[in-house]
Amino acid sequence: MTVRIEKRDNVWTIVQSRPEARNAVTPETAALLSEAFEEFERSEEARVAVFYGDGSAFCAGWDLKYAASLTTEDFEKDIVERHGFRVGAGPVPRALMGPTRMEFNKPVIAAINGPAVAGGMELALLCDMRVMGETAYMGVYCRRWGVPLMDGGTARLPRLVGQGKALDLVLTGRKVTAHECYEIGLCERVVPDDEVRQVAEAIAHEISRFPQATMLADRRSVIDGYGLSLRDAMKQEWSNAIDTLRQEGIAGAGRFSKGAGRHGDFDNI
Repeated sequence: MTVRIEKRDNVWTIVQSRPEARNAVTPETAALLSEAFEEFERSEEARVAVFYGDGSAFCAGWDLKYAASLTTEDFEKDIVERHGFRVGAGPVPRALMGPTRMEFNKPVIAAINGPAVAGGMELALLCDMRVMGETAYMGVYCRRWGVPLMDGGTARLPRLVGQGKALDLVLTGRKVTAHECYEIGLCERVVPDDEVRQVAEAIAHEISRFPQATMLADRRSVIDGYGLSLRDAMKQEWSNAIDTLRQEGIAGAGRFSKGAGRHGDFDNI
């Protein structure tokens, strides 16, 4: 099995495991990744997911050995018909890399060891946060082989780093080190290589401790408010927040008034 889920309390770690191929994604792997994330989305117990790649790579992208084996007939059937958007309404088709057309309702954190390049970079961009090892890197490496970004890269990358920097990375396909990723907003943490998964899971467990309805409402406001006018974004923030203030905020204020969280001690919130 090239994908597995390791569950600990409310945190699920979804692991891609094709280390012999640097976790390059085949159609089988894409299907399994999609199924794993769909299971996470449906679960009432799972609160936060960590996305990790076994071995020395997060993901080297779409499996180009598989791509090279495609006949013209295969291409039309397996790529165009199966994965392409159709005119009119309908379900969003599965992407070549699997879950990259999903919009999660719960937080997902990428734990990036080694390369996250081409389609692997697009998988990393799918996540809410990215924790990178010091020697990890990203890059649109598919630029060299004439393979376009088809899994959300051109949509998500400018939203994180701005259009100019996105075009720099997309047009040149250059290597982007973990420290540069941090500087330009392409990742949120840089940690020692051997602590990537541990740190990502620690963040996930901390998030899972918080009152969930409020956390998810604030997450939704950040994501859905992007691109709106300031006034419309604040209206949406109010709409998302008011019910959770009733639901969780008043009770939380009561816990604080009774002494919880005083002097920065948040162990028992």
